[in-house]
Amino acid sequence: MEAFYDPVNWVAIASVLFVGLAVYLKVPGMVGAALDNRAREIANELDGARKLREEAQALLASYQRRTAHAGKEVEEIVEMARAEAAQLSREIQASLKAQTERRGKLAEEKIAQAEAQAILEVRAAAVDAAVGAARTLIKDMLSPEKARELINQNVSELRGKLH
Repeated sequence: MEAFYDPVNWVAIASVLFVGLAVYLKVPGMVGAALDNRAREIANELDGARKLREEAQALLASYQRRTAHAGKEVEEIVEMARAEAAQLSREIQASLKAQTERRGKLAEEKIAQAEAQAILEVRAAAVDAAVGAARTLIKDMLSPEKARELINQNVSELRGKLH
């Protein structure tokens, strides 16, 4: 009976009962199954991450191809725009030259009728300077907006000199 009073014996009995109960309730199998499930979940997550990475790499490659193609398209568009700008510049220069010549002739005719020979020579020189300045500006500045602005300015100056 003295064995019942010894705490070591009670600890041993409790340990044996605990282990026996754990084996009876199949706790090691449940722990193993839980670990196996967790390992499967981790493997599935890794496979999902691997697939996502592959999809991301494919998407990146697709975007890189699109970017390269877009760069080529941009170059083509720029070349077309340059060609169109050059053609438009030539047309504007020709139109401006013709218009300037017509206006110059009209101005010279009115000056010849209304003014003396000395005033006629001064105004002809002014028209020539304006034409030269217009040509220089048109050559330096090819944008259509600048050309329109120059045309309007020259027309205003000619009107002011004619009246």
